[in-house]
Amino acid sequence: MSGNRAVAYKGTGKVEVIDIDYPTFELKDGPGVHPDNVGRQVNHGVILKTVATNICGSDQHMVRGRTNAPKNLILGHEITGEVVEVGRDVEFIKKGDMVSVPFNISCGRCKNCKEQKTGICLNVNPVQPGGAYGYVDMGGWIGGQAEYVLVPYADWNALKFPDKDQALEKIMDLTMLSDIFPTGFHGAYTAGVGPGSTVYIAGAGPVGLAAATAAQLLGAAVVIVGDMNEDRLKQARSFGCETVDVSQGDPKDQIEQLLGVPEVDCGVDAVGFEAKGHGADAKEAPATVLNSLMDITAAGGRLGIPGLYVTGDPGAEDESAQKGSLSLSLGTGWAKSLSFTTGQCPVMKYNRQLMQAILHDRVSIGKNVNAKAIGLEDAPRGYAEFDAGAATKYVLNPNGYLAA
Repeated sequence: MSGNRAVAYKGTGKVEVIDIDYPTFELKDGPGVHPDNVGRQVNHGVILKTVATNICGSDQHMVRGRTNAPKNLILGHEITGEVVEVGRDVEFIKKGDMVSVPFNISCGRCKNCKEQKTGICLNVNPVQPGGAYGYVDMGGWIGGQAEYVLVPYADWNALKFPDKDQALEKIMDLTMLSDIFPTGFHGAYTAGVGPGSTVYIAGAGPVGLAAATAAQLLGAAVVIVGDMNEDRLKQARSFGCETVDVSQGDPKDQIEQLLGVPEVDCGVDAVGFEAKGHGADAKEAPATVLNSLMDITAAGGRLGIPGLYVTGDPGAEDESAQKGSLSLSLGTGWAKSLSFTTGQCPVMKYNRQLMQAILHDRVSIGKNVNAKAIGLEDAPRGYAEFDAGAATKYVLNPNGYLAA
């Protein structure tokens, strides 16, 4: 039997590449696995040889010690791979297929899945609605920053690429289908972006840049991206976005200089619960982005909130934030009749259409997020550089497909 190497969380600020078991079609006990999932049979699944698997900002929240993730949790929820084994009950996905895997695991059978709410599947996680690979409190499904990974409900979850050779040619774009491209698109779409819209996106990390790309795809007239990291703002400008440096203060004045008015039609929060305030010496202030977006989004507008917020943040500076309670100016949102969409992106709602946009050269998401391939053993370096603010989307290459 083949071995397996994977990236494990080893405590605050530390990841290591370790040896783990080769996947089987049964869930076994391990870090983060809920007892009710131990022994669960996964004959509806497939085993993938990983083609590409990405480091995500959501992984960084765990690595920074901002969740209750257990040590030795295998990380990684952005997975693209080649099928090497097929479970007994899989009917349509075949050995040799190359597929993209949504980060949110879903069964395809429950009420929510049938309503396209695959981010809150009712059957894959005994703790709460919604499951994911390699993430705290998401059911204990083994992460995909590994050489091999198990994918359950494969006929439902796996998005097959039409042509393997074409897929490998565009793999640095297609690998973004597992999470950040649909997530960014979801943020822009639920914010109401359409032809002629003016859009403000808070955060120029990979999800923010993906949201900016999506806003352009949806026909926005002006896409403004705000951040305090000049390298990331430069990356946003590289594909036609306007930018706002929030280290210079509240974005409202800079938006007015760009648009002639201090507001936009649509707002997107691609920052989440580790947000900082505005200004050169800003400290962490987790409600800043949400309150700012309510202030600068025009009355009757919408906010898309793909940025992650949690119910427990042990690293927060105040007791309320540790419980996920933020000081929101909800009265502002109410007075302006703003609409909010939060939660995990239901990846399957968008990934097939976005795959088509990539395959037919309508979008270059890999270029826009500055995707860079590195080896699996280089994962600790990738995590450290990303945490330090690198304007790069790191793509792990566990099995040499990308080099080929």
